[in-house]
Parts: sequence; structure tokens; C-alpha cells
Amino acid sequence: MPEDSKRAAHQALVERVLTGKGTTSAEQRARAYDKEAVSPPLDALIGKVADSPARVTAADLEAAKASGCTEDQVFELVICAAVGQSARQYDAGLAALAEATDTERPGHAT
Repeated sequence: MPEDSKRAAHQALVERVLTGKGTTSAEQRARAYDKEAVSPPLDALIGKVADSPARVTAADLEAAKASGCTEDQVFELVICAAVGQSARQYDAGLAALAEATDTERPGHAT
């Protein structure tokens, strides 16, 4: 897949996740995507999904549902957090690659 097609597919995914039909508001989804403050205990769940997904437990999911969220809402916010974190990592990787291959930069070894 050419790079332009990859970027277009990624952008379409992000737009769908943030603005597509769902049970949570676009604001809630954007906050989870950006890893911004959401109400407890969702904040702990979103933080874990973004920073250490292997540490997410069934108790984290149950606490989110016990706070009044439906299973669909929890699912949507978890997906937003995961897609947001992957986008940040992808962007950081591209920036590092661009910096490492910048032959115009003074002092860069070739």
C-alpha cells in the first residue's frame, strides 16, 4: 500500500472513531483519544489503555461499567484511547525517522 493510501486509511479510521455513530459523545471520544481527563474511574482505564494496556484488568472494565457506562460506551472509549495512543506513537516514529534521515542537518553523519 503506498504511503499516501496508508495516511488516508489512518485518517479515515481516526475520523470514524471520533465522529462516527456511537453511544458516547464526540467530546468523550476526543478526550479518550487525546488521553485527557475523563470522569473517574474511566480516567484510570483510559490511562492504562494508553500507557500500559497489558495492565488493564477485568476489574478496570467492571469499575467503568459500575460508574454508569454501558458496555458499548466502555468499548468505544477504550478503542478511542488505543487509536489515539497508536497515532501518537506512529507520529513520533515518523518524526524520529525524518530526523535520523535528514542529511541536510549540520553535523549529520552520512
